Amino acid sequence: MLDGDREAFRVLVDRELANVVRAATRILDDVQEAEDVAQETFVNAYRSLETWRGDGPFGAWVARIAVRLAIRRASRRRAIGWIAPLDVDVADAGSDTAPSPNPETLALRGEQARAVRQALADLDEPYREVVALRFFADRSLEEIAATTGRPVGTVKTHLRRGLLRMRVGLEPGGLG
Repeated sequence: MLDGDREAFRVLVDRELANVVRAATRILDDVQEAEDVAQETFVNAYRSLETWRGDGPFGAWVARIAVRLAIRRASRRRAIGWIAPLDVDVADAGSDTAPSPNPETLALRGEQARAVRQALADLDEPYREVVALRFFADRSLEEIAATTGRPVGTVKTHLRRGLLRMRVGLEPGGLG
């Protein structure tokens, strides 16, 4: 792959695509936008292959690129109150066993999700990166340390401080 073998890179894209889209979707809450970010991620990764140190997993490096791009895209958004339509399975349409959430609950969940994404976008580096990699890209502390080149203890500290700052911003009357 590092010698320019496009087929080797294609294999890695196939392997990591679902993880990249999932991480971007968690940040953006929009699959189509996440797919756009995934495409941009792999283009950037291909162009920057020479910067990959190879001391950590390729998937973690690509996820880091995706998280940064998704956060950047999310921070440029204007606040719009969208509510996603319910996914109703035709087989369950007549069933009384699964209560459907009411519109108020859906609206509150949407507002909470937007508030969390905005609080993440408002964090300073390195807190934003560590929190996003941990909770949006599902990376372990060890993977984050390898990806960012920081000791695990530093990653833990950044994660804790980032979460505390997000909590302050999300509290009623907080900064956010």
